[in-house]
Amino acid sequence: MSKDYLDMGNITPIRGATTSSGNTFEEIENSVVELIDELILRNSLDPKKFLSITFSVTKDLDACFPASIARKSFGLDSVAFLDCQQMYVPNDIDFCIRVMALVILPNGSLINHPYLRGASNLRTDRC
Repeated sequence: MSKDYLDMGNITPIRGATTSSGNTFEEIENSVVELIDELILRNSLDPKKFLSITFSVTKDLDACFPASIARKSFGLDSVAFLDCQQMYVPNDIDFCIRVMALVILPNGSLINHPYLRGASNLRTDRC
């Protein structure tokens, strides 16, 4: 890792999740935009400090790529993105979108992991 990154702060993972109301582009877009908005707002993030974002979705979501939505909606052209399908587990939450973002935060920053909508049940300790 280059010294330049270390001088800017700590590289920190931030997790979060939400649910979509269905499997259409518009429904997924609304959920992804809300989730990334909350991630930015709750952590006072500068979008230029995102290094990478990984999305995973449950198998019932296949209408579009969440990364494409985040890239276009937030102008994150220089961020490394990955979309993948969440491992199938019976009785998992339907239409769930999970995110893990690697960001550069100032030293000593408090982290707030947003768990929204139906995904708030995944981590009641973080809601």
